[in-house]
Formats: sequence, structure tokens, C-alpha cells
Amino acid sequence: MTLPVFRHLVRSLVLLLALAAAGGAQAWWDDGTVPFVVSPAEVVHRMLRIAEVGPGDRLIDLGSGDGRVVIGAAQRGAQALGVEIDPELVAQARDNALRAGVAERARFEQRDLFDTDLSKASVVTMYLLPEFNLKLKPRLLTLAPGTRVVSHDWDMGPWLPDETLSVRAPDKPVGGRNGLSYVHLWIVPAQAAGEWRGRVEGLGGEWRIRIRQTYQMLDVEADESGRELVVRASRLRGAEIKLVVSGLVGGRPMNLLLAGRIDGARIEGQARTFDGQTEDERKWRATRVQ
Repeated sequence: MTLPVFRHLVRSLVLLLALAAAGGAQAWWDDGTVPFVVSPAEVVHRMLRIAEVGPGDRLIDLGSGDGRVVIGAAQRGAQALGVEIDPELVAQARDNALRAGVAERARFEQRDLFDTDLSKASVVTMYLLPEFNLKLKPRLLTLAPGTRVVSHDWDMGPWLPDETLSVRAPDKPVGGRNGLSYVHLWIVPAQAAGEWRGRVEGLGGEWRIRIRQTYQMLDVEADESGRELVVRASRLRGAEIKLVVSGLVGGRPMNLLLAGRIDGARIEGQARTFDGQTEDERKWRATRVQ
């Protein structure tokens, strides 16, 4: 057994004991780094799949270890960067990328993950500890709407995932529950909060839409020409917003699905309308006034 492998096994054992002693909530190295624990191959596959990583993506893996997430992303056609503080793991990851034939698309840098510029990433992946996730959360929320964030096992506290899936991983030494690993996906939400005013093309008068926002969760009120409408459902996924609305629109009972894209202080999209007899599709747009 080589010295690096032995060291990594010792680190994994130390982390396991620390997590058990602290209920899985408080464990880190004294120097602020995260112990290296391998993500099983199936978990890596699911992480890349849930984020729909492909050509055109720029992925950054925080705490990249032996490089398997970065290499997997490069094999899917993405440009990928792994950030790792352990120089031996950086060297190992570079060798692994070379052997996999993806060294041109898979880069590795020795760096503190908190000193890493994430602004150009379309996907950020990580297998850290809960405290590190929570410390990163404010930075992740400033990334471009639609950026995908994937975490192995650990969540982001009050920022609930958009999707979570479980993967059987009975041989994994730490994390997870009942022999399962968990893969969490967040889509960085656009800023939707405020009062919006707009129109559905060729239908009724001015709309007012008032949105309160907690991460990607919305609380929405709406009226058309002063008549209150019922907002039955809402969804924000990155910059894409959808509202299901019903009530009197232009004096007629109507159900509408408003689907649009938030671009700063503007929303533009398509409205599908149904008045009980006919279904139509129209453009709609709104501008934030508050």
C-alpha cells in the first residue's frame, strides 16, 4: 500500500470517528480543510446526470480529491476544473485525467476552495461537510440564475434542494443513511421579488403581480384591472418562472399558464389561456416597478 493511499484511509477513518462522535454535524481538520473521502462511481454518475452536465458546461468541483467528478464531466464534453488543497491529490488527479484521455478538458489546481472564483461556472459540485456548504451558500446564491449546484450527502440548511435522489452505497465509509448516499441539486434562482406590472397580449388590461421570495419558493398575488386573481401554483427554476392563474380576465372566466424568463427587471414569455371552450397562446411581458 502506498503512503498516499494509507494516508487517505487514515483520514477517512478519522472522519468516520469524528462524525460518529459529533452526531454527523461537527467535523473538520484543524487547518480548515475537508478530509478526502471517495465518492462511489455510481454517486459520481448520478451527480453529473442530475445536473445534466454536457458540452458547453463549465464545471468546478470543490475539494476534487482524486479527480473523478472532474474527469467524468470532461468525458461528457464539459470543461472542468478541480480545486484541491492537497498537492498529492492534485498530482494524482492529473495523472488520472491523463490516463483517461481528457487532460485537455480536465484541469486541477492546488488552492483553498474559498479562494476560488466561481463566477464562470455553470455547474458547481462538492462533497464537503455541512459547515462548509453553509459557508459557501451566500456565494453560490450570487451566481448566474440557472447555475446548477450539486452536493453529495450534505444539504444547504434553509435553502432546500430543487431535487434530491438516493443512491445505494453500502460500502461508503461515511455520510448517508441506511446504506444510501444522497445527491442534492439546487438551481440558483433569479431575483423575482417585488411588484411587477404587465399585459397579456390582446387580452384584458394591466396586470399587477406581487411576489415575495424565499430562495426559489414564491408567494404570489395577482390582479388584472383591479380584479383579484387566484394564483394556484408558482415555480421558479433559475430564471424560468411559471404561474398558474384563474379568475376574470378581460371580463371572462379564464385559466392561464404564464411561463416566462426573468431578465433583470423584465419578464417575457408565453401565456396559454383557456376559457372553458377555446385554448390560445399569447405573448406576455411584465416590468418590475418595486
